[in-house]
Amino acid sequence: MKIGIVCYPTFGGSGVVACELGLSLAKEHEVHFISYACPPRLETDNCRILYHRVDIPPYPLFEYSPYTLALASKIIDVIEHNHLDIIHVHYVIPHAASAYLAKKALVARTKIVTTLHGTDVQLLGLDPSYKPIVEFSMENSDSLTAVSEFLKKETQEKFSITRPITVIPNFVDPEKYKRTSRGEEKIICHISNFRPLKRVADVVRIFGMIVKKVNSKLYLIGEGPTKHPAQRLAEKLGLGEKVCFRGNVRDVSRILGKSDLFLLPSQQESFGLAALEAMSSEVPVVATKVGGLPEVIRHGKDGYLAEVGDLETMAEYCLKILTDEDLAEKMGKKARVRVLEKFTTDKVVPRYVSLYRRTLSS
Repeated sequence: MKIGIVCYPTFGGSGVVACELGLSLAKEHEVHFISYACPPRLETDNCRILYHRVDIPPYPLFEYSPYTLALASKIIDVIEHNHLDIIHVHYVIPHAASAYLAKKALVARTKIVTTLHGTDVQLLGLDPSYKPIVEFSMENSDSLTAVSEFLKKETQEKFSITRPITVIPNFVDPEKYKRTSRGEEKIICHISNFRPLKRVADVVRIFGMIVKKVNSKLYLIGEGPTKHPAQRLAEKLGLGEKVCFRGNVRDVSRILGKSDLFLLPSQQESFGLAALEAMSSEVPVVATKVGGLPEVIRHGKDGYLAEVGDLETMAEYCLKILTDEDLAEKMGKKARVRVLEKFTTDKVVPRYVSLYRRTLSS
């Protein structure tokens, strides 16, 4: 098959999953990435992977350049010159609308698969400025997928669509995400895009409780609007030397492989890809009981789940793991088994390939 993948070139979950999917598909298929910049994880010499940059020319009439139209034009160009069978768009805004415009402009037989990742429908998609076109784009995709049962249910409840939604979860490569070394000083890790929903300040406060009882260090990986407030909070709490803000890291597997605990106190998570990467690395996860996280983390088996904002309970769970080597090892091994049973590249990517074939034959 010839497959086009449209995604944001970011370190966030949707961009990461799109890249890993494309890299895996390229072992047997021709894959064309379409975006305004090359996705950070798309480092390969595989000749079956091609990247097409969307040019967004500035024009003094517009305060904001019309990316949706520029993307639609680029999709048209790639379909025409490469005869794509499938356009798989990740994150519905504005990718699904652009793909629909391109298909209609060409009167093409190319099929559109749209994958919902979370905030594209839960947050942005519900805004009155976007909801009608988001609803239309989902309904007019040839196939629609969501990364969790939770997200599927939320979408069906909040949007008037008849298009069925297939749940295909996120996945990781267990050969890349695996346990390496552990040191005497415990490493607690958090990875996110530092948006308010991720509650990074809670990570810092919980760590403040942990470090009083356990020799530990906090690694915060990512960039975003709440990074500087989190840095100020760490200084205010006297944690400056114990908290490392690492910024965006291309290969987080190296840090996760030597971590002892992963902390994710989010207000909302449609799936929690970073938590899955940690679990594959035999790192127990302490997270909030929201969204799709309970579909990934089994409370008391491979991690712990608490209510949003219950920092004391989360700190207690963290200390329970960090002060009991046997428990930490047992949970870490169960976490990896959980990943191997359900969330690996070999188990999930064939489900996308099967979906593509069904879509093309319909």
